[in-house]
Amino acid sequence: MTKLITPSILLRLTRSRSERSIGLLALALPILSTTLPLASANERNERQSGTYAIGLWGDLPYSDVQAQTGVPNLIADMNSQDLAFSVFDGDFKAGNSTVGSVTPTSCSDELYKQSLDYLNLLKAPAMFTPGDNDWVDCDWPSNGGFNSLERLNRERQIFFSTPYSQGQRRLKQEVQPIYVENRRWSVGNVTYLTLNVQGSCNNLCDTAPDKDEYTARNNANIAWMKASFAAAKSRNSAAVMIITQADPGWDLSDVTRAPLRDPKTLAQTDNLPASDPAGPIKSPDGYKDYLLALRTEVIAFRKPVAYVHGDSHYQRVDKPFLDATGRRLENFTRVQTPGSNAANGNNDVQWVKVFVDPRSREVFSYQNQVVPGNRVAVPKP
Repeated sequence: MTKLITPSILLRLTRSRSERSIGLLALALPILSTTLPLASANERNERQSGTYAIGLWGDLPYSDVQAQTGVPNLIADMNSQDLAFSVFDGDFKAGNSTVGSVTPTSCSDELYKQSLDYLNLLKAPAMFTPGDNDWVDCDWPSNGGFNSLERLNRERQIFFSTPYSQGQRRLKQEVQPIYVENRRWSVGNVTYLTLNVQGSCNNLCDTAPDKDEYTARNNANIAWMKASFAAAKSRNSAAVMIITQADPGWDLSDVTRAPLRDPKTLAQTDNLPASDPAGPIKSPDGYKDYLLALRTEVIAFRKPVAYVHGDSHYQRVDKPFLDATGRRLENFTRVQTPGSNAANGNNDVQWVKVFVDPRSREVFSYQNQVVPGNRVAVPKP
């Protein structure tokens, strides 16, 4: 039988003996990022002077075949291209753990270790923003019945204990105090930021909703977003890209994939799904105040704003954001990463490549990357 090469094995092959001796308990220590080289000054200057490309991915892996084959293929594909950095927009696992899985699928530390290995297999700086499957939904019995906030704090220790990215080259970022997963960085006169915005009503519904946690984090998200737009203005940035996990819903057209909301008032209009323990009452709205603040900033900024999220597992690029009178915000583009289609029983694992030209009118252009080794319906030519 051919032995499967897992992400952990691949990573160990690239590490020195001293690095391989670092145990799981040491992941929370600053040593985590001190073993990886910083992006060189020459590389940074090159990015400032012209166009470059970045990679976006998320909602992976959701099965053993994706963990052992799909994601390693995706990472190799990213590494074969000249990327300035990549960002994973949350959910390193499916909503429920998989009985009999040979790879980690509950919210254990082993899942976080596997995920860290993935990020550190990437040659370019690798950023990460958490997803609800990573911590909000960890209180489900099927995920181990963890305390959700404890799991978020564990992610903060493992992934965000220093101001540097993951990846084989590191990039230093600006970090929000306390909410250290919220980050900001600039490449080529473009400002990028991550925000911890979650599915499952942003932690206001499901097994153990936590209003206090939501309120504090939502206020922190809004504050970091406003500060980041202010920083972009002061730096005369050509554009802003925001990366989060949740699909908050934008209008009344997306009933199968996102909350429904009035596009003018941004108030949520639908009920909780029957699968929710509190359903089918009117859904708590974990996004309205955040979206209202976002709309104000987008309009005031005037220049291109890209909003990247996962959560719905359906790759698309569109303009769903309207102002209070129903006019489309022309400078706003939503970018949804493809995510897993494990429910179809296949290895459909892909990513999105973004070409960035700060001197162009729209700054960002997008290209779906179908990984040759992950094609399932139509074999590669």
